[in-house]
Parts: sequence; C-alpha cells; structure tokens
Amino acid sequence: MTGAAPPQRVALVLGASAGGMGAHVAMLAAGLADRGIAVSVIGPSAAGPRFSLPALPAVSFSAVEIGGRPRPGDLARTLRLRRLLLRPASGGARSARPTRPDIVHAHGLRAGALTVLALMPARRGRPEVVVTVHNAPPAGMGAAVLVYRLLERVVARGADLVLCVSPDLERRMLAAGAWHVAAAVIAAPDASPGSAVGPAPSWSSLATPGAAAPPAGGPAAGGRASGPSPVTPAAGRPVVLAVGRLAPQKGFGVLLEAAGAWRDLDPMPLVVIAGDGPLAGKLRAQAAALGVAAVFLGHRDDVPARLAAASVFVLPSQWEGQPLVLQEALRAGTPVVAARVGGVPGLTGEDAALLVPQGDARALAAAVRSVLTDAPLAARLRAAAVTRAAALPAEADAVTAALDAYASVSRGPRLR
Repeated sequence: MTGAAPPQRVALVLGASAGGMGAHVAMLAAGLADRGIAVSVIGPSAAGPRFSLPALPAVSFSAVEIGGRPRPGDLARTLRLRRLLLRPASGGARSARPTRPDIVHAHGLRAGALTVLALMPARRGRPEVVVTVHNAPPAGMGAAVLVYRLLERVVARGADLVLCVSPDLERRMLAAGAWHVAAAVIAAPDASPGSAVGPAPSWSSLATPGAAAPPAGGPAAGGRASGPSPVTPAAGRPVVLAVGRLAPQKGFGVLLEAAGAWRDLDPMPLVVIAGDGPLAGKLRAQAAALGVAAVFLGHRDDVPARLAAASVFVLPSQWEGQPLVLQEALRAGTPVVAARVGGVPGLTGEDAALLVPQGDARALAAAVRSVLTDAPLAARLRAAAVTRAAALPAEADAVTAALDAYASVSRGPRLR
C-alpha cells in the first residue's frame, strides 16, 4: 500500500449472509487485525457464531439485525448503527469499547445503504465510507427490483468509494451515479503450507436418490488440493457435485432438469448437492418427480475433499459475483461447468471451465455430458483449473487491496 497511512480503526458492517460475503468479512477482519488495525464488526447476531467473529483476536463484534430486505424496525437499527459508528474517538488502544472508526466498510447493498443513512446527518468528523456490492438485482420486476434500485442510488450517492465484485455491477453503480467505483478483490481461504484435502470421501452410501445425508466426516474445511485428484465414484457412478445455498439464485432446479438428460449414461451419474436453504423441500420433490438420482447432503464442512473427489463441479447460478466455492473447485483441480454470469468468466477464463448460458438446462446437460464422456476434455479442464487457480488472489492480496481502497478515500478533502 502506498500514499496515505493505513487507518488506525476500521468498522466492517455486514448484512444478512449465509456464505461467501460473511466469510469474506471474517477474513478481512482477521487480516486487518493482523496488520495492527483496530477492527470492529457490526452485523446480524447470527453472523457472529456462524463466521466465528467473536473468536477473532483484536476484533470486537456488535449486533445490529440488518436483514436482506426492508423490515419494521429498520429506523431503530439505523439509529443503533449510527451510535456505534459515531462513538467518540477516545478510550485508548487498550479500551475494550470500540471507538469511532476512520473507515467504515459495508458489505452488501442493504448494509451499505443503512450505513450511508446512519452517517448522513453527521458533518464534521464523519468516517469515510466504502461499500462493497456483492449482489445483483433480483430477477423480474416488482417491488423487490424497485427497492434494489433505490438502495443502489443511496449507496452510489452517499459512499466515498463503491467496490464491485463483477464488471456488470460496476456498470450498474456508475449508472446509478457513483463517482468512485473500483473492482473488489475476493479471495477464497488460503491453503495451509503442505495441506491437502485429505482422504477422498466415501460416496458409496449415496447411491439412492433422495438419500439422507450421512454423518459429517472428512477433513475440516480449509484443506486444499495442490493439483488434480483422482475421481472417487459413488458405487461406480460419476458424481456431479454442486455446492451452495438452496435458494433461487443458485439455479439448482436447472441442474436437476438437466440431469434428466443423463439417464441413458451407463453408469448413470449421481447428482450431489451440498448446502441448505429454503428450497430444500421443493428441490427434493423436483428430483423425485423427474426421476433424477440426486442426494442432498445439507451443510458440509468437507467441501474441498468433496470437490476433489467429484467427476465434475457444476455452478448453474442465475447470478454470481466472485464465488468462493468456484475458486475452491479450481484449486482442487476439478472439471467445472458453470453458467456464464456475473464474475464467473473473470475467475475461470475460457479454458478452465465450460461456460453455458444462464438458465439453459439443455446446454448445461450437454456440457456435463461432454466432461463425463470425453476423458481428454476432462483432463484438459483439470489442468487448466490448476493453472488458473495459481493466478487467483490470496487472502493477503485481498487485505492489501482493501487497504489500498481505504487509502484512496483518505487522501485530501472530499470532492462533494
């Protein structure tokens, strides 16, 4: 980092998150604290234990229930956020009570908009505001889309810097009136020196469609492969693995529809989906209605090992930014088939994945079939994934990028 001195105090504001955004904030909090910065994290109470925020050394956590959509009580939440962010800058370095930050870095449009509104009445001494936009607008029209556009405008007009996880979001925020927009750097958890994914998980108990998830096992999350790993079949069957929250954004219904086209393959592939969420029942029912061999594992802590042991990883999302699980799949050397959405092409390039149109079950089915039936293609994808993974940002790169962003808004007076 060059130019302005690093901030002494940073507040990270987090909205509702079940996965990548919360993991990114936890990583950023730990990395900033390791560099001697006093860090406070503000977010929903459930985010504390989910991302081990209270356990991070030198990081304080305060609960403000910032949800994913407008709710009664948002005014009270905004006022509490204001009180937390505008505490007097006193108490000394050893004080357990967080003091007014130099930089406020909010993550997600809802958290960003509430942060801007909370600080708007402040004049002298207001912290600089950075907002990272992680999410695309909901599909279709209606009230949800109008609310999203309003949040975009609030963030665009009120933040000193807007970071975006994909180029399409950069264009949206510029169109909304943001004057300072840059690319966000998102990194999957680093591999420990000499770490590996551990022994390949046993798929043999997962051959029955709709089977219950087996007891959790395998290595702890965080292990990574250094190169391609041999496929471990499910009772002799290739495994088509998907990972993510069981929610509309992830497009798992398209994956199940595509799987109906593989039933002529011998042995028939097994679809394995790791994750939980509101669509669990609906997706199980869809798989049963289609006669698709599918297993729902629920939340797993051994995703790197599952990725390394899969025949192909599928990301059928309606929208993505810089998905951490895709970075993990590349590190595991797993062949990837993904929807060409958001920041996905920027992560994979054109060589490390087969990219298909969003929502196109036929194209998805054809791409997965190609990987399963064309061994040289699968080998090329594995090798390209490892090469691509070597160029991905590490956690230290993401922390350095954040500090550079903070420096860019700390140089001189505001222009507006």
